[in-house]
Amino acid sequence: MTARPRIDDRQRRARLAARQLLAPAHRAASAEQVAEALVALHATDPASVFLSTAARLTRPEPADLERALYQDRTLVRMHGMRHTLFVVPTGLAPVLYASTTRKVAEKERRGLLAFAAEGGFDADWLAGVQRRTLAALAAAGQATGSQLGELVPELREAITVAVGKPYEARQTVGVRLLRVLGMENEIVRGRPVGGWTSGQHRWAVQGALPGVPVAEAQAELTRRWLAAFGPATTEDVRWWTGWGVREVRAALAACGAVPVDLDCGEGHALPDDLDPLPEPAPWAALLPSLDSAPMGWQQRDWYLPVPHRADLIDRSGNIGPTVWWNGRVVGGWAQHADGGLRWEALEPLPREAVAAVDAEADRLAGWLGPARVTPRFRTPLERRLTG
Repeated sequence: MTARPRIDDRQRRARLAARQLLAPAHRAASAEQVAEALVALHATDPASVFLSTAARLTRPEPADLERALYQDRTLVRMHGMRHTLFVVPTGLAPVLYASTTRKVAEKERRGLLAFAAEGGFDADWLAGVQRRTLAALAAAGQATGSQLGELVPELREAITVAVGKPYEARQTVGVRLLRVLGMENEIVRGRPVGGWTSGQHRWAVQGALPGVPVAEAQAELTRRWLAAFGPATTEDVRWWTGWGVREVRAALAACGAVPVDLDCGEGHALPDDLDPLPEPAPWAALLPSLDSAPMGWQQRDWYLPVPHRADLIDRSGNIGPTVWWNGRVVGGWAQHADGGLRWEALEPLPREAVAAVDAEADRLAGWLGPARVTPRFRTPLERRLTG
């Protein structure tokens, strides 16, 4: 019986350095290359997209990502895995939608209809509001939610939800409808109001996405993810995608993944990704909150020591800004109100590592310039460094 290939933690860290474009020798030349390499960039916090991209570019410039998102449209923001907003290559959008987003969008649509009914509005009324909203947006080219409310007054209708409960609230039809239309890819988020750290985006009409069979899309997304994040366990794939176990197992089989032995147990890798990669020269990185690398796996012991997590992860599981040394998270960083970057090691580091982290901090500070960034999800260490 042939023994299964073994890929230990050290080799996984070598793959992370190369595939996640973190070691300086592997940095990319464009925002599109970064997105292709990482499959999807977390976009819940708009600043994270720019900081994640900058950490992986040879010559980071905010204008490069803005060009890709708003001018060339080679990258697009859309809902994907785990109901989360991501930036993905435009060519991947049909795969992401078919494999993941469509099922969630259907659920959100049902919730929208129930929400409207609570306010006394039926499906025909809602359909009419949707038609007028899309027509107004097409005529305007781009518009914010507030601007659309002026063009289509029905969007301002407010409905009370959770009546009588502690979390009772008023929500407008516009907020709920635009979210669903975005998930259904009828509309897309465009250029923000303000700078690149702004979370208020203009909307634009989106063309229909090509249809892709669900199983085919799930196999393709799994293949791309394993190429960037593999090897990984079944639970890692299930956690990242948000799919059920049966879907994950079927997708692993369909993309030809083979079992391998990891230090944490059984994992999966693509059949052409079994040979060891050369270990890179020592490297350091400063990654933002919700970066794709620390958020890439459910089983994180091989790169994120358990003792560090209380300082770096909030109560909802969101990871804050992290400091990396040779494929491991060794601390965190934050930008102070005066603009200066501060970082703290959570374990003893050699002088070589301290010097490398300081150099990366200077590089990031130079890139940020006058911009000020506060993570949307704040963690204990980030708060401590800015306090």
